[in-house]
Amino acid sequence: MCAVFGFMDYGRKTSAGILKRLLRELSVAAETRGIDATGISYVSNGNIVTFKKALPAHKVKLYFPKGTRAVTGHTRFTTQGSENMNYNNHPFTGKTAEHAFALAHNGVLYNDQELRKSMNIPDTVIQTDSYIAVQLLEKENKVDMISIKNMSESVDGNFVFTVLRDDNTLFIARDNNPVTLLHYPELGLYVYASTNEILTTALRAVKLKSVYEEIRIHDGDIICIDSNGKLSSGAFDNHHYSSFSRWFSHEKYRYDNDYAEDLFMICGCYGVNRETIEELLDLGYTCDEIEEMLLDGEL
Repeated sequence: MCAVFGFMDYGRKTSAGILKRLLRELSVAAETRGIDATGISYVSNGNIVTFKKALPAHKVKLYFPKGTRAVTGHTRFTTQGSENMNYNNHPFTGKTAEHAFALAHNGVLYNDQELRKSMNIPDTVIQTDSYIAVQLLEKENKVDMISIKNMSESVDGNFVFTVLRDDNTLFIARDNNPVTLLHYPELGLYVYASTNEILTTALRAVKLKSVYEEIRIHDGDIICIDSNGKLSSGAFDNHHYSSFSRWFSHEKYRYDNDYAEDLFMICGCYGVNRETIEELLDLGYTCDEIEEMLLDGEL
């Protein structure tokens, strides 16, 4: 139960003031999916700059310098690794031979410890399951379509990853978690967030008047947007996630999983009882899919 959000301003037609307002509104709207921590990363003079705090977004002043082309952000609902240790919060930073990068993740990964053992990846003080994705990219020693494909096929769980490279290239890799990407061609601006609801709330507040188009991102897609706004796409094999859903409905795993317990605790706030959540898990729905149902009043 987290959110990713951000923008890519390749056209340089939107003022710094509007972009800062946009980021503020996106982060606050994203509180619907997490209030334990808030963080952003951006590129400044070829370096990745990351700022994060264990506070809800409305209590955090998010800053980026004038001329910043891309920002990737995250609001966190803690499932593994205390938010009070700031190194457990998103975005995470990594480094390869050619690039530094920042990575944010919405979802849950459950084979991080297995991967560390099988691939001889060192332990770290960072307790968050998401950090294994950073370590896998560092092991690949590349941040490109191929390395993100390999990383996405190695992890087990559910996810949307956003990866911002130090040359202002943005990658979005989607398993079965939600993400919406909008493009404003006249402004030269891409804006994204985990849900349509977050985007709608933020964009209504900012009042961007230009026409936009939605860029569809399907399960198993990798989207790449470079600093000039050129969009390219790739894919990864996400067939093993269907087996994850079936395994997830197994009673012992389900009740041992922190994410499911979180849903059990909050479902009453939405007028849904624990038994209904259990039935949905038995049918093979993931926690993120059930969370989307809770947040959508019509469902």
